[in-house]
Amino acid sequence: MNFHFKQTRHQTARGSRPDGVLGENWFLIKNVDELRLTYQIRLLAFMANDRGYRLVIRIPKDAKRHRTLREFVLQMDGVVKIDNFKNDGTVSSNI
Repeated sequence: MNFHFKQTRHQTARGSRPDGVLGENWFLIKNVDELRLTYQIRLLAFMANDRGYRLVIRIPKDAKRHRTLREFVLQMDGVVKIDNFKNDGTVSSNI
């Protein structure tokens, strides 16, 4: 997969790091009402794919997933997984 790295006006490549790493999984935790496909998600997904990891994004149970994000998850074929957490902090996951 090819990925075009965007740069700031000072020509510095942007980067991102997962919120946590456990085994083969990189975790990104977002507390949002609706999650869209962002540069951070795309970059972490491609990095995870390149290094043989899986990106697990955790969002609130009631959060909506934007259409572009749903399409991207399907396109990444198992590299990106979205889990939901409840307001009490527990996670429903199949990892």
